Amino acid sequence: MVLSELRQQPHLSASSIGEYVECSLLYKFGRIDRLPMEFKAEALEFGTCIHRVLEQFYSARMIGEKMLLKYVHEIFETIWTGIAKDNDDIKYNGDNDFKSLLMYGKDLLTAWYNKLPNDDFTILAIEEAFSFTLPGIPIPVIGAMDLVEEDSAGTIIITDFKTSGRSYSSDEISSNQQLTTYQIAAKRSGYADRKILLRFDTLIKTKTPKFEQYWTTRSEMDERRLVKKAAQVWDGISKEVFVANDTSWKCKGCAYKQACDEYLEGELNYDQASNQ
Repeated sequence: MVLSELRQQPHLSASSIGEYVECSLLYKFGRIDRLPMEFKAEALEFGTCIHRVLEQFYSARMIGEKMLLKYVHEIFETIWTGIAKDNDDIKYNGDNDFKSLLMYGKDLLTAWYNKLPNDDFTILAIEEAFSFTLPGIPIPVIGAMDLVEEDSAGTIIITDFKTSGRSYSSDEISSNQQLTTYQIAAKRSGYADRKILLRFDTLIKTKTPKFEQYWTTRSEMDERRLVKKAAQVWDGISKEVFVANDTSWKCKGCAYKQACDEYLEGELNYDQASNQ
């Protein structure tokens, strides 16, 4: 399966479920009406770049090669230049710009590279796409696991690559539904009889860059909670229940802020516009 192909059909995902719960109008604008974003967020574009660098690093490791740091930096510079140079659609925060993030990205990757444990896990898959169905939901839940490994005892280790502006709390790690989704997917993909460990590899964008690994597990109760939430989200979507969460702290940085204001103030009927 290829994730880009899976995305062409109606689906749910960990991110879309979370997005609907957080602001269902945002879900409508982006995933149903497919309105163009008013800008591209710096954090999203930078995170995409880092993710692609790590993907190439582990692709090399999968065939027995450990990439030198200088090559990690070169890959980052090539990808970041392709994404961000002369791209006026990117909205930068504060004094950040293409050049400052080019330098910072290399420092961040250095912190990651120097702290990355020298484990002997066997890499089973990179960007492993999945698709599974849940009771009462006629469309699949899709996604891709960034890294799937196996240790010497046969334990499956599923890792999600993250960039963040701060360290994660224990509550954030234990309740993250993306990792829960990965566990369900892994069980549906033939690993139901294996012990499964879940991990965030988090490159933290503090003044002094740092890297942290966060390990966690999920119980059957965690899985049931996610299944129930997904069913409730699908019920809301199918009934066309879309409500603006316009008091969220995230509103200021939302790429649909203008569309939301116009929608709520009645200046444009997006329900009609999306059907034209």
